[in-house]
Amino acid sequence: MRTKLFILLILSFFASAISSANESDNTDIKFYSGTFDYGDQVGDDKTNLFGIEHRDSALYRDTFLGKFVPITGGFLTGKNSIYIYTGIEAQYRLGSIIFSPSFAPGYYEQGDGKNLGSQLEFKSELNLSLDIFKDSQIGYSYNHISNNDWGSVNPGTDNQIISFSTKF
Repeated sequence: MRTKLFILLILSFFASAISSANESDNTDIKFYSGTFDYGDQVGDDKTNLFGIEHRDSALYRDTFLGKFVPITGGFLTGKNSIYIYTGIEAQYRLGSIIFSPSFAPGYYEQGDGKNLGSQLEFKSELNLSLDIFKDSQIGYSYNHISNNDWGSVNPGTDNQIISFSTKF
């Protein structure tokens, strides 16, 4: 069931990307892979993760605090845990380097993986990306997911991610 839900999420991203691409070049898709719970000392919850994230450039807003854009995404871990989220990302360009902090609440399903204590979890992320081609970046992210002590337990998880993003 979890795998089917994640595949449905990916298909909906691509349908959204295709429809946006037909209207204009506003769709930014980020593919990523990394380590879920990389700081786990015991080692029984550490696993890989694979995900996808969508940003629509038409929804970017320039403010005195920086450039902001809504994000929507999800990932699947090697232990069949899923996390589906939507939130906001700020973007600060320093030449060809882009610094992008983000915050996104989301739905977490444990699968055979780590018990985070709640289905409602919050992801805070710091991302550094480098322009490599026209409209494409490669990046490194660190994120922390926890439930803010709203769940039965709150062990949290720290994740490291390598990403590739491009506009369609």
